[in-house]
Amino acid sequence: MRHAGPRRAARLLAAKAISVTGDGAFLVAVPLLAASLTSDPFTLSVVAAAMLLPWLLFGLPAGALADRWSRRRTMVVADLARAAILCVLVVLLATGHAGIGVLIVAVIVIGAGTCMFDAAAQGAIPTLVGRDKAALTHVNGRFSAYDTIGRSFAGPALGSAGFALGRSLPFAADALSFLASALFVRRLPELHVQRPRTSIAADIRAGLRFVAGHREVRFLVVAACVNNSAFTCAFATFVLYATDVLHVPQAWYGILIAASAAGAVAAEWWVEPLTRRFTHWHALALSCAGQAVAWAGIALAGDVWVTAALLALFGAASGIGAVALMSARQEATPDELLGRVTSVFRIAGTGVTALAALAGGLLATAYGLAFPMYAAAAALAVLAAVIRLRR
Repeated sequence: MRHAGPRRAARLLAAKAISVTGDGAFLVAVPLLAASLTSDPFTLSVVAAAMLLPWLLFGLPAGALADRWSRRRTMVVADLARAAILCVLVVLLATGHAGIGVLIVAVIVIGAGTCMFDAAAQGAIPTLVGRDKAALTHVNGRFSAYDTIGRSFAGPALGSAGFALGRSLPFAADALSFLASALFVRRLPELHVQRPRTSIAADIRAGLRFVAGHREVRFLVVAACVNNSAFTCAFATFVLYATDVLHVPQAWYGILIAASAAGAVAAEWWVEPLTRRFTHWHALALSCAGQAVAWAGIALAGDVWVTAALLALFGAASGIGAVALMSARQEATPDELLGRVTSVFRIAGTGVTALAALAGGLLATAYGLAFPMYAAAAALAVLAAVIRLRR
């Protein structure tokens, strides 16, 4: 019986694995396509901003709709809508009618569909597998591992290779990935939580009130923001640290960064046995401590091989923390609010990213390239201590 829940989520995990690989290809192909359409730096920055806007613009309504509608139907519609937009983009590219404005609109609309799909998918996991800690951790670990593999490894490699063969190929592949995802999701059981009908605005307010009024969920939002801010602060100028201090050739920089993703995949895949004796809160505290050790060690060592090993440690620690945070959020949130609470977390995480990146740049300018990593380590160490003391 212990593994019945995870088996019920197999089709959702398959859909995630396929669609996120297409997403990874899309995330690489968009800036490549934008650069082929314009050489204006400001216009390129607008395209980059368009990739971050959807959660800020549509996150709360998407979460409310994901809680209002059937989660299975929401995911299928989101997949089909994104596939349709990509097919239109492919046709416009093939006929020479795709300009930078078309690309920006496509990026925003596809991002809005992603908001809907992700809010519904993460809300569907507890409905499928129940609230058992082992089952939630197992499925969330697989969910996160597929996300890392698709977004950081397979997708970008396929996207860049496909773009080299033809500008429209990565977008056509992404459209096919959404169609395949819809086929898997369509075979899931009905995932709908019956609740009284209210307005979308009232639904959004209810979600915000729940997050603000629930002590554990409120603290999880703060922890997620500190965690995201620490990573972004340390990583904003890390490329300069790698090339100027560690003397990493530009061609090898991507391989160095891949060590972090490899560590994350390994930890996310085996997170359930690794954390079997821990609560989600203990795992989150250990994750923050491990990340703090990694950033401080990288800043102190100044050695490329030590950095690669510590980046793998960082990836493993952050992967465990991501799964623990997701599972703790799902355990604390009623089924009928899961979509909205997921959206609040994503919006908060996206909002702090830009400010943390700016802070990292200012700290590196004022105190040196290693200082943002020391600042990140200090923030994560304090967060680990606070989590441990609270529990």
